[in-house]
Formats: sequence, C-alpha cells, structure tokens
Amino acid sequence: MRLDVFLSANLHISRSQIPNLIKHQLITINGKIAKKAGVIIKEDDIIKVEKLSLDDNALYSVDFDIEIIYEDDEILVINKPPYIATHGAPSLKESSLVDWLKANNKQLSNISGEKREGIVHRLDKQTSGAMVIAKNNTSHSSLSLQLQNKTMGRFYIAIIDTPLKDDMLIECNLSRNPKNRLKISKSDNGRYSKSRFYKLLLSKDFKMELILAKLYTGRTHQIRAHLESVNRHILGDSLYGYKGKDMRVMLHSYFLYLEHLKNGKMSFFANIFDDMQSVLENNFDMEMVGEILSNIPFGDLSSDI
Repeated sequence: MRLDVFLSANLHISRSQIPNLIKHQLITINGKIAKKAGVIIKEDDIIKVEKLSLDDNALYSVDFDIEIIYEDDEILVINKPPYIATHGAPSLKESSLVDWLKANNKQLSNISGEKREGIVHRLDKQTSGAMVIAKNNTSHSSLSLQLQNKTMGRFYIAIIDTPLKDDMLIECNLSRNPKNRLKISKSDNGRYSKSRFYKLLLSKDFKMELILAKLYTGRTHQIRAHLESVNRHILGDSLYGYKGKDMRVMLHSYFLYLEHLKNGKMSFFANIFDDMQSVLENNFDMEMVGEILSNIPFGDLSSDI
C-alpha cells in the first residue's frame, strides 16, 4: 500500500496533507525519514508521525498570518504579504499561501490540483497585495472566465528607479530568457502580453516615480519584464536590472475588481505593507501620495479593455 493512502485511512486526514508532513520531515519509516508520499510500505514496517495532533494546523508549519479583506461562501480575498510563495514547488522549503489556507481550514476549489487548490491567479513571491481565492469549483470557473474576458482585473502600484516619459501601453511577446532561465524577456515567438502604465508621482529628488500598472494579460513577471523592455526597473528587482539598495521588489497589487456570482460587481483595496510604506515615506510627499491614490478613477480605467 502507498504511504499516503495508509496514513489518510488511519489518521483520517486528506492525502493532500501528507506531502506537507513529508516536507517538514515529520514521517519516518523504520527509523528513516520518508521522502515520497507514494512510497510503498510493507506489513511489518514501523511508521511514526511526529508533532501530529487533532488540530489540522499541526499538519502545516505555518508561522505567518494573512489579512482577510473579504470572505463569503464563494470567494476569499486576501492581502498577500511579501516573501510568501502562492503555492508549493519542489524547490520550496517554506510554507506557501496554499499551506496557510489549508492550515486555516478554508474550503477551496480543486480544479487546479492539490498543490494549487483555490488558486485562480498568482503573485510573485516578493510581490504583495490583493488576491482572490476560489472556495468552490463554480466560483473558480467563473473567475477564470473573467480573467479571459477582462471582467476581472488588477491594478498594481510600483516604485521605479527612473520616471516614465509618459503614460504608456506595452504590447509584446514574452518568453524565457535563453541566457537566464529565471527571467522573462521580450521575444519574437513568445506569448502575447499587454500592460498599461500610468505616471502617478515623482519622488522628492525627481529620480524615482510611483506608477500604476494595469494588466490585460497575466504572464509570468509581466510587469517586471515590460518595464525592463523600456529600461525601467522596480526598486529591489535586481533580477530585472535594478542596481540600487537591497530590498524586496516594490510591487503591490493594490486594487482588484471582479463579478461575484451572487453580489455582482465588487472591488477591493489592499493595504500597503510597512516596507513599501517606509520607502514611500522616505522618498515621496505622503500627503500627495494619499491624495493621488484616493482619487484614481479605477471604475473608468477598469472599463478600458
């Protein structure tokens, strides 16, 4: 019998929880740490599971909390902190957003598979801000369709190292950079991408700028790659050419709008995290930042398809 099948039946937990126990080295077989959920166990094997309690939280080593912006039976809207990956990956050693959702017993859609339950769209690990989670498959399908027909969308704010000359629309194909597989770059034969960038406010020394970015497509690293294509870089984004002070990527999903299955059109703001707030306070006129952000005509901009 497979290890995950055996533990699921005897501990009355989901098979999807077993990889998390293995990831944190909480399972041993005959004194050796289990490496795979699908390993075949035999009749006389001695299996030990450490740190397991009746509380599902014990299944996940989640040492962070996440702000819930909105929740009902259909969706969950959260403000993702920086440094947290959206979902698990073979190279990921720490807990992800999906781990947090499971640890907090959130009902989730399962269309995207065990490791991406509830995930309709994602944010890069260092990117913070508004995300919507699907709590059932009907909502998941609806939100996925909305991403395609643009009735759901996101606006990001970012701090860049060199001001834009004007508001601009960038359309190009994007694909993996052949010289650096971690990067996404403009190419002739990649996937089509489209973003619009709006100038918001110059820094006090006129060297940096707070900008607004609207996504029309959702390609990996899209905003970062588009800005690099015009020789602009988000503060902290050393992968895409930023040369200044070491910090996380100053990119935040600030405004999210969608069509709720029961409530119709809804929109949500995500509070700016302390690290980005500190950069703003040190370099920008905060009274003007507050005034500009509170007066962005998101309704008009959202209808621009």
